[in-house]
Amino acid sequence: MTTLTLVQGDITRQSVDAIVNAANSSLLGGGGVDGAIHRRGGPAILEACRALRARHYGKGLPTGQAVATTAGELDARWVIHTVGPVHSTTEDRSALLASCYRESLRIADELGARTVAFPAISTGVYGWPMDDGARIAVETVRTADTAVTEVRFVLFDDTAYAAFAQQTD
Repeated sequence: MTTLTLVQGDITRQSVDAIVNAANSSLLGGGGVDGAIHRRGGPAILEACRALRARHYGKGLPTGQAVATTAGELDARWVIHTVGPVHSTTEDRSALLASCYRESLRIADELGARTVAFPAISTGVYGWPMDDGARIAVETVRTADTAVTEVRFVLFDDTAYAAFAQQTD
């Protein structure tokens, strides 16, 4: 059984087996969580991402999929990069958002990771409403077939924490 834990704070400060990165499809860093992970983790993460791009993901990592790299200088063994969907009011992309969580857990299982820290994927610049993003995240993790023993949702602010707390009560 997977334990769900909520933490308000900085995902790059978590001591876990794997930290999930809300990456952009280029895998080459960006803003928000992605930029913070690349900055704190150091150049080894970017180097590993460049190698992935060169070997397997020349056009970038597709939305809803996940891939792992070293965690560099982070207090984790791996970073699992996943590309969340941009929110749309005209198209239901919730299956893609759920896939980010499911695929990240699948990669974690392949790696042997038992503790995984997730951000609130797609709820920043990708515009996903926080309440709905929290619902999809918690529902997907709760129903996932995984050997991960702890999923830690690391939430940046009070609003995100409250949205996830409402889903885990």
